[in-house]
Amino acid sequence: MALEQSPIADKDAFIRANTRLRAVPLAPEIAIFVADEAVPLWHKTEEELGEAGLPPPFWAFAWAGGQALARHILDHPEIVRGKTVLDLASGSGLVGIAAMKAGAATVTVADIDAFACAASTLNAVENGVMLTTCQDDLLAAPDDSRWDVILAGDIFYERDTAQQAFDFLHGHAARGKMVLIGDPGRSYLPRDKLRRIADYSVPVTRDLEDTEIKQTAVWELVLPA
Repeated sequence: MALEQSPIADKDAFIRANTRLRAVPLAPEIAIFVADEAVPLWHKTEEELGEAGLPPPFWAFAWAGGQALARHILDHPEIVRGKTVLDLASGSGLVGIAAMKAGAATVTVADIDAFACAASTLNAVENGVMLTTCQDDLLAAPDDSRWDVILAGDIFYERDTAQQAFDFLHGHAARGKMVLIGDPGRSYLPRDKLRRIADYSVPVTRDLEDTEIKQTAVWELVLPA
């Protein structure tokens, strides 16, 4: 995917023109730019880029796992306070913004989609925080232990990336880092290797999910003793 070669020169303007700033249902302290519907924005992005088969605009929605993880971090700021944090596959940057609001020292939001990085920066400004964006494919990169806490919302929805994602997260947990995952029961979540620490009823868009309320858990990756 070569979004960085996009003919859309002004990604910020494109995002603002095709989304609306709205409070996040489960974390109304945070407002992000979201789309009314996924498919029209998806098609418009492909038309503007002149490229078919692009991934959905994950950055334009507050997904259930991200909402639950953001709520948990806001309610338990001691998890990230004063620490370096990675928001993996960050999408809108919602979880990273929550971490900064909860007192994290620094937050890196990582997503291979250039639009996600642009959306995260816009959303951070609207919420009065600063984030560092990273468009590198961290799952394919050498292990990097520069973060104290790794947060991942809705990352286990595809078979192709689930194992890579788990290996990345497991590697950090093995080095003593805290790893938290927000997930509403996606197919490839390795539940047997995680500890459930919180449950939330998350308002979501029926355009994205099969219901208006998604039961969602926050999990911690804990290695066997």
